[in-house]
Amino acid sequence: MAKKPVAKKRSANERRYSDIVYEVRDQVAWATINRPRVLNAFREQTLDELIDALKSTREDPSIACAVVTGAGDKAFSAGGDFYAMKRLNWINAAMWNDRMLGLANTIRGLPIPVIAMVNGWCMGGGHELALWCDLVIASDNAVLGQTGARVGACPTVGATQYLPRIIGERLAREMIFCARRFTAQEAVAIGLINKCVAQRELRKETLAWCETIKGHSPQTLRMTKRSLNFESDLLYASWQHGMELLAHVWGSEESLEGMDAFLEGRKPDFQKFRMRSKRELEDYLDGCAKDLNAPPSMRRKQS
Repeated sequence: MAKKPVAKKRSANERRYSDIVYEVRDQVAWATINRPRVLNAFREQTLDELIDALKSTREDPSIACAVVTGAGDKAFSAGGDFYAMKRLNWINAAMWNDRMLGLANTIRGLPIPVIAMVNGWCMGGGHELALWCDLVIASDNAVLGQTGARVGACPTVGATQYLPRIIGERLAREMIFCARRFTAQEAVAIGLINKCVAQRELRKETLAWCETIKGHSPQTLRMTKRSLNFESDLLYASWQHGMELLAHVWGSEESLEGMDAFLEGRKPDFQKFRMRSKRELEDYLDGCAKDLNAPPSMRRKQS
């Protein structure tokens, strides 16, 4: 009986994807989000492909480092694609949240440095992606920020954990509560990123970093990355807590209002939720005053 031909396993360098472009060149793995029409916003498939591509670097010990970037010159990543996030709710939230955590753990768990090469917008979940990386280099047209408060989302998958440790508690709260943005130059000054260069020099400077890393001990890089991650690895419980909070945000009226407003090019009306909550609390307190929190037979007679 003839033996069935054994399917040849596709090497890490031969992987093909729909949402990203992946290649290994001169011992450097390049993972590029290839959705420039939506400012490289990511969806579930994008996250799956990034995880798969970056994990594949383990199959080639000659790879010295990895670079994550976005296609085109307008954006590194604008974060989650609203058309994907609008479909989420408390029931299916894990389908998104687990992928986000999976990509973060993949990046942080690799034994090689991962560089975020930021060009243009780096916002929301896209900024969290940069936070997960070991080093961040940005072009002078880059803008980094957390937009969750403006669109009804919650940056609890990295931003609330890492930002206070990177830029300090006060600036972290301002960045999240006020949706403050930082230019690349400002980001260097506060320690949010490592380096800002002219846009035309971005790839050249990133390659220079890669060449430096290639000349260093892979054993030392692996051990020191693991050691540097020790304290922030202890934040795993906070990640789990944050993902459960986020699960209750997805599909809520406020999150849908925020995302719909953005897609429609208008300001979100979050005030209506505050005023509705005020009315509901007033009704509750009025009921307490009228003894509605007691059985009817025990309530005081109203004068």
